[in-house]
Amino acid sequence: FLSGGERIGFGEACERCRADLHVCPNCEHHDPSAHNECRESSAERVADRERANRCEYFRPAEDGSGAGAETRTSALDDLEALFRK
Repeated sequence: FLSGGERIGFGEACERCRADLHVCPNCEHHDPSAHNECRESSAERVADRERANRCEYFRPAEDGSGAGAETRTSALDDLEALFRK
């Protein structure tokens, strides 16, 4: 659901960049440290978390990005620090 109760459909994409929206990193249940990388214990395994999927448990993260966005940012910061001169 988006603000106002609007749902994100399985095949919806960003109007600007055409990126899939119904993806694990955008879900409030996504957690790379959890079993199956999902805090929803009944969810089936999703092979490619960066592509649209048909998970019935998908709920948009409150801030528009799930735990995956934090992990990605952290990883990029670590890489930048590693290669900084």
